[in-house]
Order: sequence, then C-alpha cells, then structure tokens
Amino acid sequence: MEFEKSGRTELGTLGEFGIIKRLAEGVHIHHPSTIKGIGDDCAVIEGDADHYTLITNDMLLEGVHFNLSYCPLKHLGYKAVVVNLSDIYAMNGIPEQIVVSIGVSNRFSVEAVDALYEGIKKACAAYGVDLIGGDTCSTRAGLVLSITAIGKVKKESVCYRSGASDKHLICVTGDLGAAYAGLQLLEREHGIFKENPSVQPDLEGYDYVLERQLKPEAREFLREALAAASVAPTAMIDIS
Repeated sequence: MEFEKSGRTELGTLGEFGIIKRLAEGVHIHHPSTIKGIGDDCAVIEGDADHYTLITNDMLLEGVHFNLSYCPLKHLGYKAVVVNLSDIYAMNGIPEQIVVSIGVSNRFSVEAVDALYEGIKKACAAYGVDLIGGDTCSTRAGLVLSITAIGKVKKESVCYRSGASDKHLICVTGDLGAAYAGLQLLEREHGIFKENPSVQPDLEGYDYVLERQLKPEAREFLREALAAASVAPTAMIDIS
C-alpha cells in the first residue's frame, strides 16, 4: 500500500473539531444498521423495534485531563464513567453498560488500581449501569483511561445536535464555570505547594466548586423532567 507524501501541518492549526472533521473525510457507511456515525455525542445504530442503540467513547490521559497530585483515583474513576454517561443523556437516552480499558505503569500499586475501580463501580451503582468488560495493558507513560458507554433511546425521542435551528430557545443546566473554578483553585494551591511544600492547601469554603471538578454528576434527571413537562427537545449537547 502506497501513501502520498505531503507537507507537515501542525495539529494546533486545525483544533479538535477540525481534526475530527478531517479524519471523518472519506469514511463511508457500509451498513444500513448504522443510523448516525461520526459527528454527535454518540453513534446511533439499530437496536430493537422501538429503540436505537447509542455508543460513545471518551479517553482520559494523565497530565492532559487530570493531575493525580490533587485528583484522587477514586474520584477519577467516578468522573471517567460520568463523562461518558453524559454523552448518552445528551442524546436523550438511557445508559446501560460500560466497557473500561486502562493503561497503567508499574509505578501504581494494586491498591491504587483498586481505588480507581472503586470509583468506577460507585458510578455504575449510582447510575444503574453494568460494567461488562474492557482491557488492561502496561504503559511506560502516565495513566490512561478509555471508557465506552452503551445505551438506548426511543426512536422517536433521539436528539441530534443538528436538530437546532433559528428561533429555537437555548437552555443550559447546572452552574456553568463551576467545574472550571474548582480546577483553577486546585491548580493555584498545587502551584503554591510546589513552591513551598510546608504550606497547607487553603480549600475551606470551596466544597461546591471542588465537587463539580472532582466528582461531577451527569444530568440524569433532565430526560424525565423534560418528558414530565411535555417538552420535546429538538437538540442537545454535552458540555462536560
């Protein structure tokens, strides 16, 4: 197989969504059971007579998405599950299963991996999803977490991003910026600690924003709340 040589383009010139768009070029759908592929919070495939199956994946990398200096492994496991389930809810669906793959180095102990999976299992229990498999492998770099979530949605209720149009009302839930405020606080205190390890972190009074950052929750209630209010959303998106 031959590949054409081309010049070098820095990834930063495209950005995340530009890269996704480029990778999606030339990708063809070969099966009628694939209802929606690349480009939304989840892929949508045929399920049963009344439902579509939803599939989503998120990967978290140490040093990019989390810092273990101030993110406990138990919280990390919980958060890693929730960010995936949030994608299912953003399609107006119900999550049912997850598959967890991790890359871990020998700098971690068995107890550390146990703590990570304690958080994963707590999230599964909280949201009623089944942990059905995954993969583990060794890595020479930092901790890698990749989770795939599987769910379902009624065919008449699935929400795509493309459903939004002019004159539609835009609504958000939660406190936008709270998780970011928690991150900024943790980064600030971590920087102070690196400069002077004898100084204890000053986190008093910031429990809410810290929880939004370290242990976020998916908007599980939203689907039922909208249905109870007879509101049919035309589009939704996850901003976690």
